[in-house]
Amino acid sequence: MPTQNNRTFRRIIWPFAVAETIVWASFYYSFPAILPEWERSLGWSKTELSGAFTTALILSAVLAPFVGRMVDRGHSRLVFAGSAALGSAMLIVLSQINELWQFYMAWAGIGIAMAGALYEACFAIVTKSVGTRNKQAITLITLVGGFAGTVSFPTAHHLISLIGWRGTILVFAVAVLCISLPLIWYGCRNAERFAQAQPQKQSTPHISTSTILRSATFWFLALAFGAIAVEHGMILTHLLPIMADRGISSDAAVLAASMIGPMQVIGRLAMMAAEKHVSIFGIALGCSVSVTIAAACLLGTQGSAALVVVFVILHGAGYGVTSITRPVITANFLGRQSFGVVSGMLALPFMLGFAISPTLAAMIWEFGGYDLVIELAILTAIIGLCALIMSGKMAKRSA
Repeated sequence: MPTQNNRTFRRIIWPFAVAETIVWASFYYSFPAILPEWERSLGWSKTELSGAFTTALILSAVLAPFVGRMVDRGHSRLVFAGSAALGSAMLIVLSQINELWQFYMAWAGIGIAMAGALYEACFAIVTKSVGTRNKQAITLITLVGGFAGTVSFPTAHHLISLIGWRGTILVFAVAVLCISLPLIWYGCRNAERFAQAQPQKQSTPHISTSTILRSATFWFLALAFGAIAVEHGMILTHLLPIMADRGISSDAAVLAASMIGPMQVIGRLAMMAAEKHVSIFGIALGCSVSVTIAAACLLGTQGSAALVVVFVILHGAGYGVTSITRPVITANFLGRQSFGVVSGMLALPFMLGFAISPTLAAMIWEFGGYDLVIELAILTAIIGLCALIMSGKMAKRSA
């Protein structure tokens, strides 16, 4: 039975890992990868374009608790696979747009798909299915998923020169439809079988929303997760124009953006090596410090290639590990009862942080340039670090 369970476990992890890599590359990273081309070819401003991505992420955030509840109720396959199919369809619509309102409508549809197809829903399914093995599963999925940006940036850069941005979006749509969707269906089916094969534990009552909202730990985690999302979103979605503003060539900027993914993977591997000696909370604190220093390095990259390298290493490694620490810390601090709902509620500020960051950065850029954008990102990262420290203190008091 252990051998069979391990085999089934792998049949969950690897399909989800490959599927998530393509989904993230297509639904999320395609926006920052193609943003400069949209600005040139469509003639819309950064603020107008970023507003569409913000709309998508707001919808994703608002729907996250609902998606978590659907997973808790046993509708994992419908939510995960259905969202991937919807996102693929909306990418096809996006490839045909000519008006700004059409651009917004297409991204609104992609945002709905993000709610059920990105990491939050995937990790809720994994945690619900494999229980205490969730950290192992999440780590392995994110090790592969860390290459999503590495797939998206160079792929978009080269395909745009060959078939234009519309053809590039169609390639992303076909990849989700033909690769991710079948893998998601297969992985969800195995997740259901794995859960059924585990020893049945006494059922635990669902946690009410009011109980969650009365927890100080929840609110400090919400602030910490939201802050890291704002910092990451402001920098990532504008990374190519930020690099251009600092005199970095387009090829070098694409290379730097592409290397953030591998650095995420290296950070996750380092975490696996360090977790025997450092608590998961200590690792999370280290990640917050890392992204703060990275943003400070980005501020000084004008004419300094060395600082670009340091930024890529620290930001990629630091942010990459948070994909693992967020769900694990949520389970450790707030319990695994109704995990889908709890993680969904914590995904709300996290995704809202992502949502406001592209437009916020564009508005700040219009007001004070990219130096001011980076300075705000540094301040936001510091706020997130302080909130994370407080969440640990609150969790100890309530233990």
